[in-house]
Amino acid sequence: MTIKKLEASSDQTIVTEEVQILRGILDDTTRQMIGDDAFAKIQTLIDLSSKEKYGELEQAIHTISNDNMVVIARYFSILPLLINISEDVDLAYEVNHQNNTGQDYLGKISTTIDLVAEKDNAQDILQHVNVVPVLTAHPTQVQRKTMLELNTKIHDLLRKHRDVKRGLINKDKWHADLRRYIEIMMQTDIIREQKLKVTNEITNVMEYYNSSLIKAITNLSIEYQRLAAERGIKLDNPKPITMGMWIGGDRDGNPYVTAETLRISATVQSEVILNYYIEKLNDLYRSFSLSTHLIRTSEAVERLAALSNDTSIYREHEPYRKAFNYIQSKVIQTLLNLQARAGYNQERKQSEFTSPNSSIIASYVQNKVSQAASELEDEQMASYQTAQELKEDLWAIKESLIANGEQTLLSGDFEELLQAVEVFGFYLASIDMRQDSSIQEACVAELLKSANIVADYSSLSEEEKCQVLLKELLEDPRTLSSTHAPKSELLQKELAIYQTAREMKDLLGEDVIKQHIISHTESVSDMFELAIMLKEVGLIDKDSARVQIVPLFETIEDLDNSTGIMEDYLSYDIVKKWVASKNNYQEIMLGYSDSNKDGGYLASGWALYKAQNALTKLGDDQGVKITFFHGRGGTVGRGGGPSYEAITSQPFGSIKDRIRLTEQGEVIGFKYGNKDAAYYNLEMLVSAAVNRMVTRMLADPNEIEGFRADMDAIVADSNVIYRDLVFGNPHFYDYFFEASPIKEVSSLNLGSRPAARKTITEISGLRAIPWVFSWSQNRMMFPGWYGVGSAFKHFIDADEGNLAKLQHMYKTWPFFNSLLSNVDMVLSKSNMNIAFQYAKLAEQEEVREVFNIILDEWQLTKNVILAIEGEEDFLAENPALKSSLDYRLPYFNVLNYIQIELIKRLRHEGLDEDTVKLIHITINGIATGLRNSG
Repeated sequence: MTIKKLEASSDQTIVTEEVQILRGILDDTTRQMIGDDAFAKIQTLIDLSSKEKYGELEQAIHTISNDNMVVIARYFSILPLLINISEDVDLAYEVNHQNNTGQDYLGKISTTIDLVAEKDNAQDILQHVNVVPVLTAHPTQVQRKTMLELNTKIHDLLRKHRDVKRGLINKDKWHADLRRYIEIMMQTDIIREQKLKVTNEITNVMEYYNSSLIKAITNLSIEYQRLAAERGIKLDNPKPITMGMWIGGDRDGNPYVTAETLRISATVQSEVILNYYIEKLNDLYRSFSLSTHLIRTSEAVERLAALSNDTSIYREHEPYRKAFNYIQSKVIQTLLNLQARAGYNQERKQSEFTSPNSSIIASYVQNKVSQAASELEDEQMASYQTAQELKEDLWAIKESLIANGEQTLLSGDFEELLQAVEVFGFYLASIDMRQDSSIQEACVAELLKSANIVADYSSLSEEEKCQVLLKELLEDPRTLSSTHAPKSELLQKELAIYQTAREMKDLLGEDVIKQHIISHTESVSDMFELAIMLKEVGLIDKDSARVQIVPLFETIEDLDNSTGIMEDYLSYDIVKKWVASKNNYQEIMLGYSDSNKDGGYLASGWALYKAQNALTKLGDDQGVKITFFHGRGGTVGRGGGPSYEAITSQPFGSIKDRIRLTEQGEVIGFKYGNKDAAYYNLEMLVSAAVNRMVTRMLADPNEIEGFRADMDAIVADSNVIYRDLVFGNPHFYDYFFEASPIKEVSSLNLGSRPAARKTITEISGLRAIPWVFSWSQNRMMFPGWYGVGSAFKHFIDADEGNLAKLQHMYKTWPFFNSLLSNVDMVLSKSNMNIAFQYAKLAEQEEVREVFNIILDEWQLTKNVILAIEGEEDFLAENPALKSSLDYRLPYFNVLNYIQIELIKRLRHEGLDEDTVKLIHITINGIATGLRNSG
C-alpha cells in the first residue's frame, strides 16, 4: 500500500470557501482605497490572466498610472499571501485530524517506530538518532516582522472558521476581526525600508521558537518516547530533534557578524528558553495546589519548599507550589546572572528583546531586594549553574509524585517542562560558527609572521604549511597572539569572535557552540589553520577539541576532491584524538548552492551523491562515524525540494544516526509558522532519517553499479551543456543581468549579508541566493533544470533500450526518482511566456537570442522528463501542489507582468523612490506565490 504525503484535506470546499472569504474582504478593502473604476481594472487583469490572453494583459497593465499601480501591486502581492495562510490552516487541521483518528500518512512517527521495532538493534537506533534543522537568516523573507505578526493573527482567526460555521463563534464579530487585520495589512508597508541588522535577524527567527518550535519539539520528543515504550523499547532521554542556528556566528562574507553578534545570539537564545521555563514554572505554581492535609511529599520536595521565599500563610500546606516557586526564583536569577555576565546592553534589551515574563521577574527582583535587607541565607537567592541542576530539582518533584501515586499529574505542563530542559538546556540551539578559508589563512599568516616563525606563510607549499601548523599544535603550548606586535583589524575581529565563543561555552555549556565550518575547504591546511585559531583561545589542544572542525565542500571540484582531503586529514594522530573527543564523530558539510551554480542541477546532485558514498566508505574503513550537514536552500536550485524525499533518497549507510540540514528563506515560515505545521514537518524529518537508516529503498541493490555508470555519462554531458551556456556563451552574463530583476533583487533589503562576495556584475562572485531568486522571479527557474533534457535525450538516442532503462531507474531508485521529481516541480512553476517578456527587456538582439537557447532546452527537458515518468503532464504524483498552483497562478502571473512594466519604467523613464519600492513589493509577492523560491 502506498502511503500518501499529508498535504491537503479531503474537504476542498472549505479551503475554497475560506479563500473566497479572504479575497472578498481584500476586494472590498481595495475598492474602498482606489474606487470602483480603478478596481474594475483588477478584475480585468485577473480575467485576462485566467484566459492566458497575455498580450492584452501586457497592454492593460501598460495603461495603469503609477498612482493606481501602488494599490494594484499590493493587491496582487497580498492575495497569494492570504491563499498561503488558508492552505497552512488546512494543513494544520489535517495534521490534527489524521493524528486524532489514527490514520496513516507519509512520515508518521508511529509507523516509523513500528518499522524499527522489528529490528534487533531497535533500541540503539531510536536512542541515538538525532536530526538537526539549522535555521539561517531569512535571506528571501523580506516581509517586515509586523507583516508576519498580521499573518499570525489571520491564521489564528481562520483556525476558528469551522467553529463559526457550527455557530459556536459569533460570525459577525469573527468577520469584523478578519476584515480589520486585512485592512491593516493592505495599508501597512509590506517590506523593510532599511536593511536588516544581524540583531534583527536573531529576533525574527526567535519568534518561531516562541510561537511553535519549543512546543512542537517537546511534544514530539514526548510522543517519540511514549511510542517506543508501547513497543517495549525503553529509551534514556533520546533527542530525536535538536535545533541549530547560524545567525550571529556565520560571518562568511558578512562583515556585520562580530563578537558582539555572537554574544547577542547566544544570550538571546538563552533568554528565550529561560523565559519559557519561567512561564511554565509559573503555570505549575498556579496549578499544583496539593495540600499536605491530603497528600504526602518527599524530603527533597520539603527541602525545596523550605527554601522558597513564598511566605504567604495560604501556602503553608502547599509544598509543591512553594517548591515550584523556589525553582522559578533560581531560574530568574540564572537569567539575570546571564545578562550580567554576558555584558549585555540592558538599554538595548529593553527596546529589542522584551521579556514575556517581565512582571514576574520584576516581582522577583523586588523580593530579592527585601531579602537582602533582611540578611536571609545566600541559598535563597541562588541560581543554577547548569541545566542539569534544574533537571535534578524537577526530578525530585517527579519522584515524589510517583512515590505517592500521583503519576497522572506528570503529564501536560510538567512533562513538557522536563522534556524542554532535556532538549534545550540553557542554550536553546547550537550556534554554528563559519568563516571562509581564505580569511583564516590570512589570520594565521599574520600570527606566524608576528611571532617570527614564518615570514610568508601563504607562499609555502601544502606540505610545508601542514608541517608548520602541526609543529605549533603539537609542540608549542604558547599562543601566537600573545606577542606585542600590532594586529590588523581583521585579526583582532577574528580573535575576538573565538574568545567570545570560549566565553559562551563556559557560560552556557558545551552545546551552545559545537562546530566551526570552513567555507571553501580545499586542503588539509585549511582545517589546521582553523585549529590554530581555536588553540589561541583554548578551544582545542593536542589531545581534544571543544569545537569540531567541519570542512564545507561546495564546488563540484571540491566535492570530487573531498574524499582525498579527508583521508589525508583523518590519518593524522592529532586529528584522531580530536575525533575521539567527539565520540568518534566527524561532521562534513556539503554545499548545494555553489555546486549547482558551478555545474548545473544534475552535476551538482550527482557530485553530492557520490561524495557521500565515498566519504561514508572512508569513515567505515577508518572506524569514524562520518555525519553530513546538508546546506540546502529553499529552492531546488539550491538543494531544496520535499525534505522527506530528500533524506530517504540519500545513499544507504550515509546516515549513521545524525543528520543536519539548513532551513532558510520563506521555507522557515512555511514549515514552522505554527505549532501544528512545525510538529508535522519535524516528525517527517525524524521519520525520514530513521527510515533511511533501516531500509534499503532500492528494489534490487545489485543494479546500483549499472545505474551509477549510466549516471556518470549522463551527468558529464549535462555539465558540459550547462557550462557551455553559462560560462561559454559571451552574451549569457548580459542576458541574466538584463532579462531578470537581479539588480532590483540586489537592492532589496534581503538580509544583513551583501548580495555578492565581490561584485554584482560577475556570476562567479554572486551569492547563490540572489542567483536562484532572480531566476525564480522571471519564472525560468533556470538553475533547477537546465542541461537535464539534452543530457537525457543524448543518452536515450544512443541505444534503443535506454528510455526503458531510465524509466526503470525512476521507478526503483529513490535518488533518481527524487532528482527527477524536483525537476518536474520546478518546470511546473516555470512559465516561458512570461520569461519571454523578461527577455525583451534585453536591448540587443544577440543577448535576447539566449532566450531561444534556453527555451529549446526547456521544451526538450519537459518532453524527456514526462517520457521517463510515463506521465502526460507535470505533478501527476503531487495533485495537491498542482491544485494549489492552478488556483494561484492567474494571480501571481499578473504580478509578473506588473513587475515587467515597472522595470521598463524604471530603466527607461526613471521612477521616484516610492515607485521603485513597488518593484520590491512585486518581488516579494512572486516569492510568496511560489513558496520555495529562495
